[in-house]
Amino acid sequence: MWYFRNPLIVFGDDALEHLREIQGSRALIITDENLVKLGFVEKVAKELKYAGIEYRVFDQVEPDPSIETVKKGAAVALEYQPDWLIGLGGGSAMDAAKMIWMLYGTPDTEPYAITPFQVFEARSKAKMICIPTTSGTGSEVTWFMVVTDTAEQRKIATGTPEAMADIAILDSRLIKDLPKNVTSDTGMDVLSHTFEGLCSTWRGDFSDGPALMAIKLVFQYLKRSYDNGSDMEAREHMLNASALASMSWANAMPALLSHNMGHALGGFFHVTHGKCVGLYTPFNLEYVAEVGAGILGQAARFIGLEGKSDLELTHQLIKKTRELAHSIGQPLSVKELNIDRKAYEKFLPQMVERALGEASTPAALRIPDEKDMEKLFLYAYDGKSIDF
Repeated sequence: MWYFRNPLIVFGDDALEHLREIQGSRALIITDENLVKLGFVEKVAKELKYAGIEYRVFDQVEPDPSIETVKKGAAVALEYQPDWLIGLGGGSAMDAAKMIWMLYGTPDTEPYAITPFQVFEARSKAKMICIPTTSGTGSEVTWFMVVTDTAEQRKIATGTPEAMADIAILDSRLIKDLPKNVTSDTGMDVLSHTFEGLCSTWRGDFSDGPALMAIKLVFQYLKRSYDNGSDMEAREHMLNASALASMSWANAMPALLSHNMGHALGGFFHVTHGKCVGLYTPFNLEYVAEVGAGILGQAARFIGLEGKSDLELTHQLIKKTRELAHSIGQPLSVKELNIDRKAYEKFLPQMVERALGEASTPAALRIPDEKDMEKLFLYAYDGKSIDF
């Protein structure tokens, strides 16, 4: 027996107005200081006022939110007692909001101890709305959360189906002013998500469908949104692609291992999440090319590529992925990030351990041993195609 989970999704350029229809008395908006300064919180607050809902703002979420920040947010929620929590921002804000929600329901829980097997009481206290302001992480439609243990320089990926938002609001007006570098980084995160779901042994018809559509949208609209940020058609389709891709991997597990490697790299070198996972994606696709050629060949055909065999199509798809990344200013090797090789190799044993230790690894099409994982990290440093 399998399940396909996703929130109610409200989309379109007036989607934010759905907030006028919710019923409740208090909302806690969880976001970051920059979005307050840019007026995004005021846009949400305006709709809450229309619905007659009081609100408070917790704006202390930082990039790669720490366990300490999440605990502070949970304390605010416990004091304020909201019946709605609203995660507003990129993946950091939405992940923090979902974890704060879980701790609000079960205050004695440690963030790193959250598992799918634990019962929480969050929804009996409040419901969750996620509103993305980037088209990247897709956290608005997943039940996974990533926080940072600053003491150990470690990103912790955890989750529970109870952390799935009740409502995801996709309003393209909120992403029209994204800078080029953010558009590029988050766009590569979307593309990586599509492959993560397709390259899982737990994939199926319901997860394949959103992933295939997301791949098509990314190759059609990411470069357009990068070249011209005011292209609202491209912006809207990339926002939709982000949600579709994450609906896929959240229900199939992120099993390409690009995210495993990206979390490990980001934990030590503080490179943006999308840049990390986007960089590692082509190398992981090469690593699973032979065993994953069936579904990857299908994806290649879906975006219009032609070839004599699934394996040939798979390599065409990998080449096209690298070409897209290069066209939007993304690095094709770790070396291009100006990370010193000695520093990289110093942390290599720990990065290998962390990448192999994530919960999604057992669902991978090809599970590397320590030697292969080390080689994946080293080949990616030099930008060398996988030949093992």
